[in-house]
Amino acid sequence: MLAYNKEQLANFFQTMCNIRCFEERVEKNFLAGNIPGFVHLYIGEEAIATGVCAALEKTDYIESTHRGHGHCIAKGADINRMMAEIFGKREGLCKGKGGSMHIADFSVGMLGANGVVGGGFNLAAGAALASKMQGNNKISLVFFGDGASNRGTFHEAANLASAWQLPMIFALEMNCWASTTPYRTTTNVENISDRAAGYGMPREIVDGNDVLAVYEAAQRAVERARSGGGPTFLEFKTYRIRGHFVGDPEQYRTKEEVKKVFDETDPLKLFRQKYTAEGVFSDAELDEIYQNAVRAIDEAIAYADKGVYPAETELYEDLYV
Repeated sequence: MLAYNKEQLANFFQTMCNIRCFEERVEKNFLAGNIPGFVHLYIGEEAIATGVCAALEKTDYIESTHRGHGHCIAKGADINRMMAEIFGKREGLCKGKGGSMHIADFSVGMLGANGVVGGGFNLAAGAALASKMQGNNKISLVFFGDGASNRGTFHEAANLASAWQLPMIFALEMNCWASTTPYRTTTNVENISDRAAGYGMPREIVDGNDVLAVYEAAQRAVERARSGGGPTFLEFKTYRIRGHFVGDPEQYRTKEEVKKVFDETDPLKLFRQKYTAEGVFSDAELDEIYQNAVRAIDEAIAYADKGVYPAETELYEDLYV
């Protein structure tokens, strides 16, 4: 008997396809000169955002990274307004002023991507503290990479969350590369989540390319946080398939290495193999789900294209101070 019904599985696959198609089109448009600034792609890591955010409520908070499009989509942000934001248009989620690295949608609890490595830890801890003080039963989750785990902000937030038993989850996307640096040159442990023990924090190590394994681990952490059990450290093992940014020459690794890893770990491919082999889906059914994503992203590109750039006079609007 299936632990999940077909509709649930289809929803997981749809979200992963939405992220993949979104990122592929962003990459194409950035290289064509249609997108300002820099973009950092989430291709190959779709199962993590999908599984984690499926375990959260809309009212829960997430803090993201500079590689945040997947988190934003999985948390339920409007894809049209997301694309408009990345194109720098006034119709975007942040009126075109945040762009790719600072995209946010407070209406779904997405408190923002962050151009500062490790910049999300203390913001997420603050949201968790506010939730605890207000007694509103919301939890706060921070996504981060292996490079960010070496920043002081991680240790500050981990210590605070543990000492005060905040409703918080640390979600490490262990993708093996911090910009151009392989993690073992800066980190003397096999599993970065070993650090959780220093804060008396439970941890789990999860296959980050298996969307259901991600979802189930996230569910356990969510239940712990929401019931007053404090923070959890989740380490999702994956791999950064694209360069640090679009246009990265990637002289620090070979194309052969990347291709081999992607062939073995692509979460969309693994999902397809598993559930067609078990007879849950036909290839045609999964192809149709993928085409749904293609159509949605076509609409998002068209929406962004029709948008207008904010005027220079709007530069100092929408500021807190």
